[in-house]
Amino acid sequence: EVDPHGNIPEVEETGTSFEENAFLKARTIAKITGLPSVADDTGLEVDALGGAPGIFSARYAGESCTYEDNVKKLLSELSGIATDRRTARFITVAVYVDKETELSAEGVVEGVITEKPEGFGGFGYDPVFSVLDMKKTYAELSDEEKNRVSHRGKAIWSLIKKLRENGLIADNPS
Repeated sequence: EVDPHGNIPEVEETGTSFEENAFLKARTIAKITGLPSVADDTGLEVDALGGAPGIFSARYAGESCTYEDNVKKLLSELSGIATDRRTARFITVAVYVDKETELSAEGVVEGVITEKPEGFGGFGYDPVFSVLDMKKTYAELSDEEKNRVSHRGKAIWSLIKKLRENGLIADNPS
């Protein structure tokens, strides 16, 4: 992560939602720097698992797990579950915080969890998340394709719209 001040600590994600965790990060950074801050939190929700891994997506298989560990645990827990019941979504909540304003925006991409990893691009759960209507996993998408459907991109563009509506950024920056 970008650290222009040299000593910003990692913010512990103790919230119970993506939005709470994003605000925890943004408020902490804004307080330390005295500057407006933008932060996000992202995760994968799988319907057959009651929304898990959810806010624990990065550490689903344990505190010091790898992406591969998380994917193995996810596929193990979905073993024997039919494809039509493996519906899932990637969610990002992006937030803005300054001394007077707090804004949040969400981006969601619907998909299904595949039975095995497919593709070599991306990271995390990308090889097992097949985007609805595209019939490809995130790991199989080109950068251009992924940017078109990205949950993070949707959240950031929605946040930019809210920043413009609140007069915090210009409509047509030059």
